Order: sequence, then C-alpha cells, then structure tokens
Amino acid sequence: MLATRSVLITTVAAAALGMAAPAAAEKMLDSFMSLSVAGAQKAAQAALAHCQKEGFTVAVAVVDRGGQPLVMLRDPLAGAHTSQTAINKASTAVSFRTDTTELAETTQAGKPSSGIRQLPNVIAVGGGVVIRAKGSIVGGIGVSGAPGGDGDEACAKAGIAAINDAIELE
Repeated sequence: MLATRSVLITTVAAAALGMAAPAAAEKMLDSFMSLSVAGAQKAAQAALAHCQKEGFTVAVAVVDRGGQPLVMLRDPLAGAHTSQTAINKASTAVSFRTDTTELAETTQAGKPSSGIRQLPNVIAVGGGVVIRAKGSIVGGIGVSGAPGGDGDEACAKAGIAAINDAIELE
C-alpha cells in the first residue's frame, strides 16, 4: 500500500511539473504603449489654444488607445453638445483606426460601410484624429465646435503636433 501511494504521488507530481513548464513559458501579460495623462493634457491644451486663436469656441477630448477619455477641455462659450461630440470623435478615430474625415468619406450613404454610422457613439464627421507613436496607435484626439469638420481637424492636428516629437522619442 505504501509503495502504491508513493507511485501515485510521484505520478501526480510529475504530471503537475510537466503541465507547469509550458504554462510558465506562455506570456500572460501584454505590453503596449499608450498616451499618458500628461501627454493628453498637453495635446488638448495646444488644440484648444489653436482653436481659440482662430476664434473657435470648442471642446477638445483626448482618449487612450482603448478609446477611454483621459482629458476633456471646453471653452466656456462652446455649445453644450461639443463635449460629448469631441469624446466620441476621438474614440471613433481610435476604434476604426482612421481619422474621422476619412471615415466620413468611406461611410457615406450607398457605400458598403455606410451602416457604421448607425453604431452608438460613432461620429463620422471631421475632427477626430488618431495619435500614433513609433507606428502604433497610442490614443486619439477629438475637437468639436469649429464651423466645420476641417476646422476641428486643424485644431486636433495642432494638438498632436505639440506632442509629436516627445512621443516619438520616448
């Protein structure tokens, strides 16, 4: 009986060790780049300043690589709708991995991707821009309130320009 018990314990231990080796070799965590709150804040402030210089009263939102808001700034005179629209533009850009100006063109009525516009919180209007560093998406910036998507996009790109050198060098 003691010999049988010893063989059973040895067999169970050997099986456990054999199973643990492959599991230990597998990677259990991903590592990826994402925009920091400091980077998001600097981009948002630069975008807002650019818009104010142009005479636009806007809201600016910066989201992380998952589309979640990091920073939201709003000119006190910006419309009530601009805050949520800026967040949705930024998260739409990240979600579809493309600027919202391009998304607006590819999702027009009658095009195969037109149904995308019906998804909740998707904004297919210019002003949402993907933020990339070293070839990877690290976040997005959305601006709302300028008189047209092209004005919103210009402000968003000014925000990215303010941090671009720093994030490429990190």
